[in-house]
Amino acid sequence: MTLPPELTEGHPLFGVGYALPHRARPFERLEEGVRTPGSAEVAEEVPVAFVYNGHAHVVMMATPADLEDFAVGFSLSEEIVARAADIGEVRASPYSQGIELAVTIPAAAAAALQRRGRQLVGQTGCGLCGVQTVSDALRPPRVVTAEWTLAPEALWRAEAGLAMRQSLNRATGAVHAAAWATPDGEIRVLREDVGRHNALDKVTGALARAGIDPSTGFCVMTSRASYELVQKAAAVGIPILAAVSRPTGLAVRMAEACGMTLLALLRGRSVNVHAGGQRIV
Repeated sequence: MTLPPELTEGHPLFGVGYALPHRARPFERLEEGVRTPGSAEVAEEVPVAFVYNGHAHVVMMATPADLEDFAVGFSLSEEIVARAADIGEVRASPYSQGIELAVTIPAAAAAALQRRGRQLVGQTGCGLCGVQTVSDALRPPRVVTAEWTLAPEALWRAEAGLAMRQSLNRATGAVHAAAWATPDGEIRVLREDVGRHNALDKVTGALARAGIDPSTGFCVMTSRASYELVQKAAAVGIPILAAVSRPTGLAVRMAEACGMTLLALLRGRSVNVHAGGQRIV
């Protein structure tokens, strides 16, 4: 799909990555006590609001590419229309901090959609169940105030402890894990789930039930670092989030806005520091 002029070079959103599926982001590589600057291509994730005949339906996080395909495929798979020919115009426009997909469908189909409301089953790991507008998807960032620092050895210890405690994943090979560790790297709480967001929610729930302050430790995830994970962690005050895979551009920007430390590619004795490097001593 060719994006409209609003989403091409020259528009303010273009420069921060909303109209690109990926772009280069700088980071610091921390390995064996040595910091070196680097750069890597980071995938973008953008809230895409589906609006049918002027009525908001749902927001999905997506790569900002092939949006017309996304609109048609979603409309068919959710049985909003019966045939691709029932879809008229598809228009992508920047809206708030994301993209609005305005889709024109027959009046009868639009009326049926309004009657049924949002009856989507939350996709595994979507992290946005119940969200209908871009503003709901991207809440104002919660600033993290914890100022303690973390030694790299604690990161190596926590990452090494992940695999040995993932009993469900050993049995199935199909689930993510989220863990909360003390500043010395000791894992105190680990939860598993098919959805990475669910795993993190389970961890913060366990901490709350045990009366443990989340801000006194850090989280390690077996997944990529998406913006919802940063948003969820910041909401409960967790100052450091480390993932074994890469981050998205929106996750990096969210971490910067929250004053949070975001680490990625935590494997063995190395990690990439994408935001908040002052907390890593």
